[in-house]
Amino acid sequence: MTTTAATAEVSDEDFQEILAQTRSFIRSAVVPRENEILATDQVPDDLREQAKNMGLFGYAIPQQWGGLGLNLAQDVELAMEFGYTSLALRSMFGTNNGIAGQVLVGFGTDEQKTRWLEGIASGDVVASFALTEPGAGSNPAGLRTKAVRIGGQERTDRGIDTGDDWVINGQKRFITNAPTANLFVVFARTRPADADGPGIAVFLVPADAAGVEVGAKDAKMGQEGAWTADVNFTDVRVPNSALVGGSEDVGYRAAMTSLARGRVHIAALAVGSAQRALDESVAYAAAATQGGQPIGSFQLVQAMIADQQTGVMAGRALVRDAAAKWVSGEDRRIAPSAAKLFCTEMAGNVADLAVQIHGGTGYMREVPVERIYREVRLLRLYEGTSEIQRLIIGGGLVKAAQRQH
Repeated sequence: MTTTAATAEVSDEDFQEILAQTRSFIRSAVVPRENEILATDQVPDDLREQAKNMGLFGYAIPQQWGGLGLNLAQDVELAMEFGYTSLALRSMFGTNNGIAGQVLVGFGTDEQKTRWLEGIASGDVVASFALTEPGAGSNPAGLRTKAVRIGGQERTDRGIDTGDDWVINGQKRFITNAPTANLFVVFARTRPADADGPGIAVFLVPADAAGVEVGAKDAKMGQEGAWTADVNFTDVRVPNSALVGGSEDVGYRAAMTSLARGRVHIAALAVGSAQRALDESVAYAAAATQGGQPIGSFQLVQAMIADQQTGVMAGRALVRDAAAKWVSGEDRRIAPSAAKLFCTEMAGNVADLAVQIHGGTGYMREVPVERIYREVRLLRLYEGTSEIQRLIIGGGLVKAAQRQH
């Protein structure tokens, strides 16, 4: 564990206990029910309640708001455990701790934090990060959802003047937890990009606000039990107090910061999934026979396992290094992208090898490696695609070199 004691709310000793409890919960309570999650496309209510009682809905929310207060170096250790089972489990509380919750933690006003964070930390509020659109995914600069300020002045004829409101119109796509969300953290354009910034703001929109419509649950390749859907905003009116940070120009920075932090978390999730695929591969190779001998005695199978092991070890080291650099503030841009790029691509490769080692068995539904193969494919897409990560890494290094000249 590499944590910086000065920035950690939870001591290494206490964290080891949290990590041990989480590992036990994953392995003994969740892993045996993976096929139930697969068949029902739902995480069972009792597992959700156990996760709530353990504080998993708010493990990365500061303690003053009712969370466990884990820093990112501790977060990734938990994420590697979450990745070991159906990714739907982590998806239940991932946005609360990650991209949605962190926008509030890092950029919200005191009033906004008081209003929402305790509910998010307890799991009573499910927060959903509404950024992606049909025409804007990994690059938020293409955002088309609009927020228009409407002055309170026009309502004074009725003797009501509550200050400025905003009206939001637009469509969001592939929004995680949208069908169960209580709060949408919505990114919207308030003006065209100009010299002052990209003109993107963030608003806190209750799911029951008039004009918010959640579409049908998406049917996806994998990650059964992790629900996503389109969300439409039609003349949704929110008060100025819903503007995150009380500033129009906070939005883009909030998005970039939350996504960069989330990339390290997703990288760790990928390592956990790859570790599970490796463990399943080794167990199968040791037990399954071909021509009367275990397939693990064949050198070509051993070579595949060696490649899996090497990838997992490299990914784990890279995730821990990137998380430590985030906590210390040394690197919050290049390292997160490098970790996500390598680890998610590695997990795809390890899962592919796992199916190969299992042979025809690996292609069968309800065999763990078949599920993992489908689930990890998404990791190379969200929180910024592999291609976007390459642009961030390459472009960032070149720009840094140019600044030195």
